[in-house]
Amino acid sequence: MKNVLIVEDHADIRRLIRMTLEFEDCEIHEAGDAAEGLEKARKLSPDLMFLDVMMPGERNGLDLCRDVKSDPLLRGIKVLLLSARGNTADREAGLQAGADAYVVKPFSPMELLALLNAEVA
Repeated sequence: MKNVLIVEDHADIRRLIRMTLEFEDCEIHEAGDAAEGLEKARKLSPDLMFLDVMMPGERNGLDLCRDVKSDPLLRGIKVLLLSARGNTADREAGLQAGADAYVVKPFSPMELLALLNAEVA
């Protein structure tokens, strides 16, 4: 079973991702901001995290990605960034933060499933 953490401030998008993953062999957890996401990542040690890039609060998805990838206990977690920003500089910033993939919103459920299955063996 794949342990997945969705960190997204919009409840509707969290619900869409959850509904997409519910038919896969996944245990799904959710967080509404980066601080809660880091806390849950430390507690749950998920296989994969879907992170929104732009979130309210002091820290955003890029910050959370860097936190995860710099922590020796968490760095093995696969991180997929989700963002409405899709230009080259934004994608490069996501990959430089340590993301394993960068997905531009709106995304298709099939795209998420393909990434889920490619990223988590």
